[in-house]
Amino acid sequence: MGKLVEHGEAMARVTGIGGVFFKSTGDSAALAEWYRKHLGLQLESFGGAIFRWPDDKAEDRGVTVWSVAKATSKWFHPSDAQFMINYRVDDLDAVISALKAEGCNVLEKTMDSDYGKFGWVIDPEGNKIELWQPAPSQ
Repeated sequence: MGKLVEHGEAMARVTGIGGVFFKSTGDSAALAEWYRKHLGLQLESFGGAIFRWPDDKAEDRGVTVWSVAKATSKWFHPSDAQFMINYRVDDLDAVISALKAEGCNVLEKTMDSDYGKFGWVIDPEGNKIELWQPAPSQ
């Protein structure tokens, strides 16, 4: 990303998303286990996951989108959380099918757009999770 100029010198600023952190309203280890079991996150010894772009098979070689939604947005509905995490997937249809077979709360609606395919699942604490299969490069 860019650099800000302060006192005549360019200062380094944000270059990407370094992590996503959120609180559990219940058993944090059980919630992390749900993400491991159903979304395939490889949990590290500290209990979280580390994503590395070389592991991503999409043609865009990995990008992260950052966006602020209006307070009145229905984008996160039916969750009333103040955040939503978007996870990249290689094959949205296969992930959605697996989540349904595992009894997860998968929203029936999916969406195709110029950016790719999107689907949604609700975790055990009511957080809406967006799943994104990036579109092939044009």
